[in-house]
Amino acid sequence: LAISSYKTIESDDIDLTAPVGTQYQLTPTSTVTIIDPFKNYLDALKSCFDFEKLKEFGARDGFSIVFDGMHGAGGEFAKRVLVEELGLPQSSLMRCNPLPDFGKCHPDPNLTYASELVKKMGLIPDGSADPSVDPSTIPALGAANDGDGDRNLIAGAGFFVTPSDSMALICDNWEAIPQFASSGGLKGVARSMPSSAALDVVAKSRGIPYFVTPTGWKFFGNLMSSKESFDGVDYTPFLCGEESFGTGSDHVREKDGLWAVLAWMSILSKANEGVAAGEPLVGVKDIVTKHWAKYGRHFYCRYDYEGVDSDAANQVMDIIRNSFVNGDTSTIEAGESGIKLVDAVEFSYTDPVDGSKTSKQGLILNFQFPSGDPARVVFRLSGTGSAGATIRMYLERYEKDSSKHDMSAPAALKDLAEEALKLVQMEKTTGREVPTVIT
Repeated sequence: LAISSYKTIESDDIDLTAPVGTQYQLTPTSTVTIIDPFKNYLDALKSCFDFEKLKEFGARDGFSIVFDGMHGAGGEFAKRVLVEELGLPQSSLMRCNPLPDFGKCHPDPNLTYASELVKKMGLIPDGSADPSVDPSTIPALGAANDGDGDRNLIAGAGFFVTPSDSMALICDNWEAIPQFASSGGLKGVARSMPSSAALDVVAKSRGIPYFVTPTGWKFFGNLMSSKESFDGVDYTPFLCGEESFGTGSDHVREKDGLWAVLAWMSILSKANEGVAAGEPLVGVKDIVTKHWAKYGRHFYCRYDYEGVDSDAANQVMDIIRNSFVNGDTSTIEAGESGIKLVDAVEFSYTDPVDGSKTSKQGLILNFQFPSGDPARVVFRLSGTGSAGATIRMYLERYEKDSSKHDMSAPAALKDLAEEALKLVQMEKTTGREVPTVIT
């Protein structure tokens, strides 16, 4: 399909602040009606969650939340839902007044750009706990939305939850979310390829069909529409997400930051059903570490090398493709750390719904640690214009030994990063000694 033309209408100005229901007749067949998007969205959320239970949990001693709207569009929705509907105090909100320039901040909900929230949650910039902060002074739940409200960051007191872990936890705790529980559980889940395999492990264990797709929400959309649009398998209710802090379901068939926050409130609420008044609440850290003990931990982070010379960036990708994907990896010896390159592949995808094929979606180096646990490094390239390119390097290491789960992600991934960067000749080819951003 392609847009070949479009038409415009000249008319009097439309007052977007007019009362709900006001209509403007533009032509004999064209009418604009002012609606209340808050009500429509609220109705969608109420079909997913038990607002009465969430309100009761929000009032419990020991629970508090801080939500960073990053001066984006989601701030007003957060106020309507968290404060007006769930009765949480106004002090729970920060930067929830939308501004055209986002307050001259970058509205990206990650450890780098949500630095004020990260500090409030007792974390240092790499996501590790700040030992100088008293945990009892930190909110139980921290969250952020991006500029248009569809992506999210989740953190507990002194504890950062990666987007991949967040998806896996929501999947494993579907019983806590009425949207899923009312249908007998999830019928399908999916993640973008660069996201960690934490979701896969849970889905396998719980017998839920799972998919690994290229980055791009349209691939999730096909899976959610499998039955109604293609007369295929019904995968709804459906959970999906991507590594760049996007989580969503079939309630709106798009990323939804506030939905993810309420999903986590629901998980916390259910986890504390047996906790008596006055007793310490089960927190985000308790839930996640218990999950790791059962399924293993996927250490994960992303390195972004921004503004790289386009020729140099393409050369890095060519080195990976020619030397490893199309080359012989069996002759490559393990590095000093004992980490060995096992194989390399270029990710491609055949859509199980419509059969369409998508190729060249990322280069994957698969490694093995001396313990036998797997690891991988994914390289993707974007923006190869005159302003330079961005090389994204996604690091993932699986660790089944629970005695090592308390390691910080940077420490756990340090040797893997060094081995991968050496193999692809990143510094030699691009001149970059360190990434621009680590998330």
